[in-house]
Amino acid sequence: MAETASVEPTRRDFLYIATGAMGAVGAAALAWPFINQMNPDASTLALSSVEVDVGQVAEGQSITVKWRGKPVFIRHRTPKEIEEAKAVQISDLVDPLARNGNLPADAPASDTNRAAEGKEAWLVMIGICTHLGCVPLGSQGDYDGWFCPCHGSHYDSAGRIRRGPAPENMHIPAYQFVSDTAIRIG
Repeated sequence: MAETASVEPTRRDFLYIATGAMGAVGAAALAWPFINQMNPDASTLALSSVEVDVGQVAEGQSITVKWRGKPVFIRHRTPKEIEEAKAVQISDLVDPLARNGNLPADAPASDTNRAAEGKEAWLVMIGICTHLGCVPLGSQGDYDGWFCPCHGSHYDSAGRIRRGPAPENMHIPAYQFVSDTAIRIG
């Protein structure tokens, strides 16, 4: 029978393997900061969602919270405001489509679509005029909603544009009720 010769690893083989391993670790250590810099900043992650306690907001009262650097109006509407908003015909609106985080972009801008299902008394919307980005004043204007003092846009009690240069309704962010008194925006 023929004897098989086994080759013992030499010191040189060990040095090649160790050098290759150190090179791979060094390349990974060099690449990590470049890969990590593509992750969102901690301040961005903190602003991606906000939880708001609305238990102390009385009927007919509004509060403003900040989400992603934008003002968000949260209004506890009165039954009168809800009925006024439901009575508006979609054909009478400047922007007949609802633009929000919960519905398709081509949903009708009815009051039902503008408020959360089962929580019609609550209206949550981004408080920025869709004309040039001003912040409208609440409980003002011709339609008992919001009035933008910059260029005269009037919004109704559901945040829909009724008169003025604004081309769209105020936008509704994605939100949900996490309890009876808490809303998570984002």
